[in-house]
Amino acid sequence: MAFRHTHPYQPFLPSGADRLIVGTLPPPRFTTRELLPDDVDFCYGSRDGLLWPVLERVFNTRLTYASTEKAVEERKSLLTSNGIGVYDMVECAIREKIDASDIGMQSAELRNLAGALKHLKQVKALLFTGGNSKNGPEYFFRQQLRTLGIPMNTIANEVPRIHRVEIGGRVIHTVSLTAPSGSANRAIGAMQSYKMKKGKDPGFTTLDFRVQQYTPYFTTRFWEDL
Repeated sequence: MAFRHTHPYQPFLPSGADRLIVGTLPPPRFTTRELLPDDVDFCYGSRDGLLWPVLERVFNTRLTYASTEKAVEERKSLLTSNGIGVYDMVECAIREKIDASDIGMQSAELRNLAGALKHLKQVKALLFTGGNSKNGPEYFFRQQLRTLGIPMNTIANEVPRIHRVEIGGRVIHTVSLTAPSGSANRAIGAMQSYKMKKGKDPGFTTLDFRVQQYTPYFTTRFWEDL
């Protein structure tokens, strides 16, 4: 029987946020409310995910990893204090196989991010948790833009890929980051930039790579230099 995978969280939009993290859906257990003890009941809260370990290092802080309200509030506070929101693309999708893969989603119903950006006038950047592979956040965002006749103009075509888009009379930049998931580690291992750093420092890890990649996009007004 097909599983209707519904997003359990509304977009998190703190006042003044100037960038949004954009993903797809959390693992199905977050929808069925069968969380594991060290999952966090919030966006990207899977104990297997790497976003929060990366952001801990980006912002030099420590977070709790447990199914507690304290862990949720720590993450909301970190995002709010750094002007970051979360607006995942997918409201729900059908799955024949119950797993967390983007490629396994069928008949995805999307949240209207393109439309919301017309009203979220303080937002200057979208940080996609992955590239333009099928059913990824950039892939779905491009679908929305095509229906509106809005182009995405390329600024940088190597990971992290950067684009420029005009919505509601203003410019928004998008950055397609290496996904904060264990499945992306193989892709990182094949990157020449990672190989060079690993060659100079054998202790350099795929997590280190993400921290270095993510830091400027989470901590600076990078769009002002583009």
